[in-house]
Amino acid sequence: MSIVINTPNGNIGRSLVQKLLKAGHEVTVISRTPEKVADLVKLGAKVVQGSIDEQATLDAALPGAEALFWLTPPAPRPDFVAWATATGRMAAERVKAHGVKRVVLISSVGAQNGPGAGPVSSLKPIEEAFQAAAPNVVSLRAGFFMENLLRDVQGLAKAGAIFSPNPETKRFPLVATADIAARAAEFLTDASWTGHRYVGVHGPQDLTYPEVASILTQVLGQPVKYVRVGLEDARNSMTGAGMPAWMADSYVEMYGAIQAGRMDAAEPRSKETTTPTTLAEFASTVLKPVVEQARAS
Repeated sequence: MSIVINTPNGNIGRSLVQKLLKAGHEVTVISRTPEKVADLVKLGAKVVQGSIDEQATLDAALPGAEALFWLTPPAPRPDFVAWATATGRMAAERVKAHGVKRVVLISSVGAQNGPGAGPVSSLKPIEEAFQAAAPNVVSLRAGFFMENLLRDVQGLAKAGAIFSPNPETKRFPLVATADIAARAAEFLTDASWTGHRYVGVHGPQDLTYPEVASILTQVLGQPVKYVRVGLEDARNSMTGAGMPAWMADSYVEMYGAIQAGRMDAAEPRSKETTTPTTLAEFASTVLKPVVEQARAS
């Protein structure tokens, strides 16, 4: 199968490309800097140099493709939601123009609610754009990435704490990006599904932050506590660490949406939405070495 991947350098995209090449599929990757995907080219990938928000780049990558994998990258720009929406809509137009029949789209829990959810706000219109352009579209509405805990490395190493505005009793799905890539690979290589589908990718269980802290206590071999902070305190902390105000505002909007229940999963947990990697496994293999390094520095 001929498959185009628009984000081969991220946690999901790189793992996905490797899986598809190993399975013998024809893979084209889009990259502004070909040297970053040189290892994938050695494995057999074709590279189209350019940016995903340029029509010429998509027109060079999509001819002959049977499927497209689309993930909206977290571009650090004040107009991110408008840019992401416009880029997704342009990509959908090119999918239709080139007759690409299948799209696997990385979306998110909460996407069903549209505006008012920070960076997630762009995903509903992108879902709709691809559904209007291609006959077969799967929107993988993923839970919160376990990799997001890497942002807490300094807090874990220096204070033994994770900080968030989330209520202590709020449960949310946590999923490893490797499992999201695996689900994407399944849909990209399976020609039996048809139509437009929303599929949750929820990890093995929903957790509260105190439960996350308990698991990390066991895995890291140190006490870990959860500290809830207010939205304004979270904003001040982010800007104090050097984050641009517009970016902090976007995340605070998302945290507010979480508190309001607007980031809850629309797809109920089921065998199909449950993926295998546990938080303990992720923390042991990925998070613990980084925390130990930060603690030693």
